[in-house]
Amino acid sequence: MSLIDVLGSPARLKILRELSHGPMYVSELAEAVGMDGSTAVHHLSTLEEYGVVEHYLHGNRKYYLLVKSVELHVAPPPERTFILQARDVDDE
Repeated sequence: MSLIDVLGSPARLKILRELSHGPMYVSELAEAVGMDGSTAVHHLSTLEEYGVVEHYLHGNRKYYLLVKSVELHVAPPPERTFILQARDVDDE
């Protein structure tokens, strides 16, 4: 799966938008984006597989946080550039 595939899901984009404000636990995140917990976990697993998010445990809650910054640069002719990249948050 490519970064385009991972980010091609509106549900995953909603999750990333919420996580851009800070770490959240699964049920809090699911409620914020309007989906059930199992659907949220499915999307979070995909994002984690790609390395965009990571999780940690605090008590019995599983928190997710962004660990990559994702940028898209698109320019029309004559440049005709299309660049989609993910960088570690620490590199910024």
